[in-house]
Amino acid sequence: MRILVVEDEEMIADIISAGLTRTGYQCESVYDGAEAAGLLEAKRYDLILLDIMLPGADGYELMEYIKNYNTPVIFITARTRLEDKVRGFKLGADDYITKPFELAELTARVEAVLRRYGKSRDKIAVAGIEVDMESKTVEKDGHPVELTAKEYDLLLLFLRNRNIALYRERIYEEVWGGEFDPDSRTVDIHVQRLKRKMGLEHSMVSVRNVGYRLEVSET
Repeated sequence: MRILVVEDEEMIADIISAGLTRTGYQCESVYDGAEAAGLLEAKRYDLILLDIMLPGADGYELMEYIKNYNTPVIFITARTRLEDKVRGFKLGADDYITKPFELAELTARVEAVLRRYGKSRDKIAVAGIEVDMESKTVEKDGHPVELTAKEYDLLLLFLRNRNIALYRERIYEEVWGGEFDPDSRTVDIHVQRLKRKMGLEHSMVSVRNVGYRLEVSET
């Protein structure tokens, strides 16, 4: 899946690209609206992440170019006014996310938009682990592994954020929803079960005063 990130703040563009690349997407960044228009004429993308306030040509103007290619668009912008969102959707945007945002939320929205276009990735394969997201089945080294619904969601969270330390609070919010109770052992118990079932005793490590990190090679 090829994603074009059109964002004039290079640091934000780099963070977005790095995060989505870790989850298996191929990203290209551009920091100028006019340059983005040129890329759209030369290349094809599965999704465009588009800022509104850009030099050269703003995001609203770029939508006129994008309409010709039937490429889904998610606006990523600091503009929070209702009229800006309405204008974005009227121009054909598929989603609208305001800054600041969590990469996990952005990834979820990217996947949701791609599913609507029939472009979603049906499988994630990392370090001997293969997850079929259509059938919700899991294999480790070619052998099926039976997981509960929460264990499945937990595994996807770690795979999408591999080599990143995840706070217990975030793990709980992403998998269970609601507010995290610091005295609860729910996250720890489920992580330990997942480690045993998936044979991840050495690669899913505890991070002191934080939570857990899934360590896998990217090569």
